[in-house]
Amino acid sequence: MSTFEHAGQQGTTTLRTTLRTTRPGSDGEHLVQQRMGTTERADRFYADQVLDRLNSRMREFVNRQEMFFLATADRHGACDNTFRAGPPGFLHVLDDETLAYPEYRGNGVHASLGNIEENPQVGILMVDFLQDRIGLHVNGRARSVADDAMRRAHPWLPADQVPGRRALVWVVITVEEAYIHCAKHIPHLQKVPARGHGRSWGTDDVKRKGGDFFGAASEAPERGPFLPPPRPDADAATWRAEAEKVLERAERYSPGEGAGDGSGVEPTMGAQPFSGWFRRSTSV
Repeated sequence: MSTFEHAGQQGTTTLRTTLRTTRPGSDGEHLVQQRMGTTERADRFYADQVLDRLNSRMREFVNRQEMFFLATADRHGACDNTFRAGPPGFLHVLDDETLAYPEYRGNGVHASLGNIEENPQVGILMVDFLQDRIGLHVNGRARSVADDAMRRAHPWLPADQVPGRRALVWVVITVEEAYIHCAKHIPHLQKVPARGHGRSWGTDDVKRKGGDFFGAASEAPERGPFLPPPRPDADAATWRAEAEKVLERAERYSPGEGAGDGSGVEPTMGAQPFSGWFRRSTSV
């Protein structure tokens, strides 16, 4: 918690106001700031650039992005980072506190959705390499919503007819932090003309998906056989009970019940509404 004190004169009386500010970021980053001597510089960034919602320029930026990077972690803290892409605006701004994007057909692993089931905290990074050469971070809490439920709540959402670009499920994100990623190390790129048939949305063609580009399949025998943990496939009731235990533990990880996030759909996992970092106490 940072403390800033302001003194002012009013006649012959001195008013002393203490603004107590709960700083964004983790305890770890605050410790590193102290160790590296950057606490004051970090405080200026927090104060000037970190918002708890999307302002108008941020919303316009989001609405024209064709890709973003998504960071998630499971309940143990094991991380995953992935890439999402779609037509401009596929990451929808529902309001200044809520984003939503469709999950398309992929490799069937569902690593991000699985992590969100256990731990709702996510981080999104959008980078404009082509026009403004700037980035936008959005951190918040996510949950998955069925496509039909999203369309009942938001009938204006486009129904994409491109095979492989139809939503299997939606991810709804309540914004907790939104801030700039500076331009100084972002390369300036240019689009090249589409070759062949363009993007292969939803394809199962191994070659068009990239094949074994990194040669992992050829080295798999050296790794040894992949042995998934035993699961009672023959007993669906037992398997379901085990899965429900995992989800129950994940819900206990969540900070508790709270208000909705603007999506118009009842949340599957509760969340405390974000109240901002700035808690003020004034003494005279």
